[in-house]
Amino acid sequence: MRRASLALTLWLAAGAASANPPTERDLSAGWRFRLAQGTQAGAHTDLKDWLPAHVPGAVQTDLLALKRIEDPFWRDNEASLQWIGLSDWDYRLDFDVDAATLARDHVDLVFEGLDTFAEVSLNGKKLLSADNMFRRWRLPVKDTLHKGSNTLQVHLQSPIGKLLPWLMKQPYSLPGEFDSAFGDEPKGKQTSNYVRKANYQYGWDWGPRYVTLGIWQPVRLESWDTMRLADFHVAQKHVDADTAQLEGQFDLRADKGGPVMLAVDWTAPDGTHGHEERSVALAKGENHVALPVTIAHPQRWWPLGYGEPNLYKFHAEVSADGQAVARVDRDTGLRSVELRREKDQWGRSFAFVINGVPVFAKGADLIPYDSFPSRVTPERQETLLRSAHDANMNMLRMWGGGTYLEDAFYDAADRLGIMIWQDFMYGGAITPYDDAFRESARIEAEEQVTRLRNHPSIVIWAGNNEVQTGWDDWPDRQDFRKFVNADEVKRIDDGMRELFGKTLRKVVSDLSPSTPYWASSPSTDFDGPANVETDGDYHYWKVWSGSEPISHYLDMTPRFQSEYGLQSFPVMATIKAFAKPEDMQPESKVMRAHQKFANGDGNQRLLLYIRQEYGEPKDFPSFVYLSQVMQAEGIELAAEHLRSKRPQNMGTLYWQLNDVWPGASWASVDYFNRWKALQYHAKRFYAPVDVVPQRRDGVTNVFAVSDRTADFDATLRMRVYDMSGKMLRESSQPVHAAALASTNVLKLGDAALLKGADPKRTVVSLDLIEQGATVAHHLLYFGAARDLMLPKPELTWSVSDSGHGLVVTVSAKRLARAVWVDTQDLDVRLSDNAFDLLPGESRQLDVQGTTDLETLRRTVSAMSLVDALKEGKQ
Repeated sequence: MRRASLALTLWLAAGAASANPPTERDLSAGWRFRLAQGTQAGAHTDLKDWLPAHVPGAVQTDLLALKRIEDPFWRDNEASLQWIGLSDWDYRLDFDVDAATLARDHVDLVFEGLDTFAEVSLNGKKLLSADNMFRRWRLPVKDTLHKGSNTLQVHLQSPIGKLLPWLMKQPYSLPGEFDSAFGDEPKGKQTSNYVRKANYQYGWDWGPRYVTLGIWQPVRLESWDTMRLADFHVAQKHVDADTAQLEGQFDLRADKGGPVMLAVDWTAPDGTHGHEERSVALAKGENHVALPVTIAHPQRWWPLGYGEPNLYKFHAEVSADGQAVARVDRDTGLRSVELRREKDQWGRSFAFVINGVPVFAKGADLIPYDSFPSRVTPERQETLLRSAHDANMNMLRMWGGGTYLEDAFYDAADRLGIMIWQDFMYGGAITPYDDAFRESARIEAEEQVTRLRNHPSIVIWAGNNEVQTGWDDWPDRQDFRKFVNADEVKRIDDGMRELFGKTLRKVVSDLSPSTPYWASSPSTDFDGPANVETDGDYHYWKVWSGSEPISHYLDMTPRFQSEYGLQSFPVMATIKAFAKPEDMQPESKVMRAHQKFANGDGNQRLLLYIRQEYGEPKDFPSFVYLSQVMQAEGIELAAEHLRSKRPQNMGTLYWQLNDVWPGASWASVDYFNRWKALQYHAKRFYAPVDVVPQRRDGVTNVFAVSDRTADFDATLRMRVYDMSGKMLRESSQPVHAAALASTNVLKLGDAALLKGADPKRTVVSLDLIEQGATVAHHLLYFGAARDLMLPKPELTWSVSDSGHGLVVTVSAKRLARAVWVDTQDLDVRLSDNAFDLLPGESRQLDVQGTTDLETLRRTVSAMSLVDALKEGKQ
């Protein structure tokens, strides 16, 4: 949650107009750390001396930088590094303070984030006992500082070491998520429920267990006199095509009352501008004052595919006695957001309506970028968002078991037109019901909503991930209810409803009333059971977790599917970054260590689905490739089914976009931002226009799916091929594709499609053609790949320089299923990949990244499905 400097952006006065401008001093450099005194050092006695540290950071990253530990992601190092999170640590900074600083009326020490149980002392005086990773801590220290050298110390307690002795004395343990695989907590005794810390760091079914400690956000001194501008917010009271009725809201702290002048200047994307000002009287203490701003015919912010993500620039200024005492700049987009829930023939709708237009949400769920948050740079955040943008995603769901990301992430989402579904950080564990926990949660929520509410990309706040559905339906929760007496069960249930149904809802309603709030994902917002097909959002896991066939995706049409997924391995270049050659088989110790589903047994689940759909992999690289083919084609089936059911369904967010480390997971973009096959498929199945053939029980329905806001006319061309190369038949028909809709344009039985051709050797090509250009393309097969008589395609490929960049050309003599063009460990991306080629077809792929012609020629290769299967097994 790193953010821009408040002192400099909110306080900086204009030149010499203010005699005593506020100042900020960064205190992130010069820290040292050590294993805390009294902690059992074991083999780590060398860590009891002070060592250089990085702030922001974590103990694990500091030890890694000093080469005191090996790479936490290499092979099975995870097990040997658990001691770090079980130990206590000290951080210390010695810094000088001058007389000018001490002469200011106020000097505040600001920690943007402490991870997590932290005792802060300055010059031997205890200032704070922090207990929430997600809060900012502002401490007045003018009377504690002295001229010259000062010592700031932070003592960090292991959250497990602190909480586990207490938990073991309790009559019960609240149900959590994943038990530790390393024995540091007994089975069923999870401390993570009881602390406001990122849940995923305790281990998840896609990531390792690294319980971090550290000063994970910047630290600074703020010095100021008389008045402090704590926040400026552009509240959007009403926005439509004709007018934007706004309010510039100033949060001011004043040492004394008196008049000030508020001023707001705005500049539109096209350069037009305006100015508003008014005088207000401040009272001593906290002041919340506002300045109305009206903009005619606003250039509104639109999500990707629906218009431009326009951003306005706002400049706010506070003046007293003719002098500017505070100023701030804000960029924001003007837009209206509605979560539309209307009764209809399918139940009750769940649709995001932006500026009055119902938007079909296309995207994925976002998990943390890294096990160690401080390693994530703004550039890395934007790179992943651009991967989402390039795959035609218009929404990402920020999953509730991680961290609130820093401003740079949301800035990039604003610019790219990507809507953000923002969970509060509750990952599924049952929460305590005590007042202290709820109060800490309330303050955390107020700080985060205040920080993020100017971002037009945030279109919903959700209370948590899977807390309600887990409490209602999961077997361990049902067993817990039987074990604990009914009165206590009611107190726990009431506590969750109070927190997620009232406390967090009120925070959003008070601070960002134009943004919808949703109690849990999935849920019906406490209006009945959670995770139902006819109301609210839905998480579907019978495929994969329940081992049901992939075809069962076609059996479910919820109102909004916010989670579903299939696993795969990353590409071999990424696997080589954490494994040795001898580790390259699914059941090796290292490969199981990087497969977190079912404690490593997930690789057998992958093989189950690979064998069901394709056959037997001939070796480990083929297993890796087939896992990606299975994942990509399975999620494509589900996503296109959901799109074809618009408006019954109005959103598909698959699990998950990214990885927290290199390993097997549900991600479509791996830890190193390498695209898996699924990401390339998503670019096609999330395209603004798609042609979707769905074959069930020998009957195929073809849908023209359009996110365009206007109808259009096109031609549906159907070509039937023998897989060896002969075109058997061609036909065309006109299509009128309705705006913002799925139009059923064709229905045919197998007999009408095949006309006597062998279904095992036949493929149908469907193209939607508009004004001579193909706007959507899809192939239809008559059965699972393992049941087809796929030919050897005789793939060829070449590399050339087009004059505008390098190009790879791939050709197939006969049908090529699931072509994958591999560039090994070159840091390049192809414009397309993971596609089928018809007999005689070629495809040109632009190469994005830095390499040269000869290197690429030596490196590039291509394969198809038949190359990965044991003979006779496809």
